[in-house]
Amino acid sequence: MKIAYAFRRSVYYPYMGNPRGLPGRQVRERLFARVREIGFDGVELGVDMMGGADAEESAVKELRRELEGYGTPCVVVRGGGGVAQPNAAAHNRRMLDKTVEVAAWIGASTVNTTVTTPPRNPDMAGAFVGEPISQGSSRMASSNDFERTADAMREVGERAGSMGIDLTIEVHQHSIADNSWSALHLLDLIDSPNVFANPDLGNVYWCYDVPEESTEDAIAALAPRSRYWHCKNLRRVHVPENERSIFIRVPLPDGDIDYRFAISAMRDAGFDGYLAVEGATEGDQLTADRRSFEYVKRILGEIESD
Repeated sequence: MKIAYAFRRSVYYPYMGNPRGLPGRQVRERLFARVREIGFDGVELGVDMMGGADAEESAVKELRRELEGYGTPCVVVRGGGGVAQPNAAAHNRRMLDKTVEVAAWIGASTVNTTVTTPPRNPDMAGAFVGEPISQGSSRMASSNDFERTADAMREVGERAGSMGIDLTIEVHQHSIADNSWSALHLLDLIDSPNVFANPDLGNVYWCYDVPEESTEDAIAALAPRSRYWHCKNLRRVHVPENERSIFIRVPLPDGDIDYRFAISAMRDAGFDGYLAVEGATEGDQLTADRRSFEYVKRILGEIESD
């Protein structure tokens, strides 16, 4: 099992720009040297970090040479979104097609997307996480939402597959694929050898104030259909009288999700893709994410010895 770095904070002295963007080259050289020193096999980048819809082949290929020179190649590109909601469908489909193109330029083996849609009313309940409802969820979805999404993902998967690229659909809040049954239902409708799941357990856990299913049940169901895997961990503080849960992001060994169980389930299912440490969003991310990396390596070693 290879370990990728899905970093979510790139503030690194003296860079203080977009915390989820790419800093300038001088800062990148020092930042990615640390990433490689930790031991990550590659990094995940968002298509927006490489120009988005305006990304140019020459610039992306230059970034590819740079990252490979640091020993941190881009192995996954994320981008796109859901097509079940008309006000976002056309844009998200264009971005997904562009993400596949950029992935080919940068040499990534996987495109990771969500099928999320924007809240229909951001001022109403269910626009965030940890609430009793979730706008855009599988609970609210129609059969047509699943069928329209499946048709689009099948087409994109076919194009990606022709380039030797896998397409993974991330289990995600505000999405018709927000738990194991809905993700598996969507994959069955897509019925493609090029489209797989990304079983992000953190997204299952914080979607509602009370999780729909245990993370153990979710990973056991999704492991056989997975090709890429976002891993983050959370501490949940439930306030039942307010029907709310608050979540605190923590390194992988410190949260409520049992990654010893989850990694064991994925190994038992034959998963040989990238386990991606979805990094810290605040504070010294390299120290926090090193702890997550070292935890994963220790668990893998213990599983092998067993």
